Amino acid sequence: MKLFAGNAIPELAQRIANRLYTSLGDAAVGRFSDGEVSVQINENVRGGDIFIIQSTCAPTNDNLMELVVMVDALRRASAGRITAVIPYFGYARQDRRVRSARVPITAKVVADFLSSVGVDRVLTVDLHAEQIQGFFDVPVDNVFGSPILLEDMLQQDLDNPIVVSPDIGGVVRARAIAKLLNDTDMAIIDKRRPRANVSQVMHIIGDVAGRDCILVDDMIDTGGTLCKAAEALKERGAKRVFAYATHPIFSGNAHDNIKNSQIDEVIVCDTIPLADNIKALPNVRSLTLSGMLAEAIRRISNEESISAMFEH
Repeated sequence: MKLFAGNAIPELAQRIANRLYTSLGDAAVGRFSDGEVSVQINENVRGGDIFIIQSTCAPTNDNLMELVVMVDALRRASAGRITAVIPYFGYARQDRRVRSARVPITAKVVADFLSSVGVDRVLTVDLHAEQIQGFFDVPVDNVFGSPILLEDMLQQDLDNPIVVSPDIGGVVRARAIAKLLNDTDMAIIDKRRPRANVSQVMHIIGDVAGRDCILVDDMIDTGGTLCKAAEALKERGAKRVFAYATHPIFSGNAHDNIKNSQIDEVIVCDTIPLADNIKALPNVRSLTLSGMLAEAIRRISNEESISAMFEH
């Protein structure tokens, strides 16, 4: 087994390597003077079981090109098997044509890109839509950040907690968390989105008065959804509001939205590096998925079950 990493998530890649008691492979990943991606593998990988650790987060296109060029370099160096470890899979929200609009299904384009360049397997975390696994022509292991988030929830001193889904689409995720969190109650926020990245809270289904609310989502982008949800929950008498999400995109006005919000604490994972201004917020905290991803990599390398990691 050999691990390589691009420039997207160097800290997480190093943590994973440390967990596996190994070092990251020697690869020079940079740019030519005109901005094109430059990759050179500086060690023998012939016949090796290779894992490339690279989220396709912002700058999305740069990180994606780093990944595919690394795959090509390793394939041409006769690597035996190449697994792309993509903790955050960019373009996942472009997974369908809404109302048959003249738009691409870019998640499928990226899947085809990775498959065609020579990826043998993909390991990712909390895909925005699980059916994206079917876009690939190679096996995909989609593991879950929920055990790490749940462990943190159980360590919180929660007062009569209730799990809240910020929208109808997240009900299945919220229900699963509620069941694992001592089968606690669940509430749902019904909202309507007038335009991209703008959401309006409409109605709360469930009694949140006097309770600690746990908002769960797969990602936080601008934070508008969660911040408006927290405001609505506090207006309905919620005691405290915690927001848990796997992927901390934090784009646009996310910093100001969270800073000025009613959310008591935002807890995310390290699938995407946090910008310095986000790190400086006192109510934002990051958990590492390095242990879980290291175990998944070990199991893939040893041909062991991944699903067994999540059996309860």
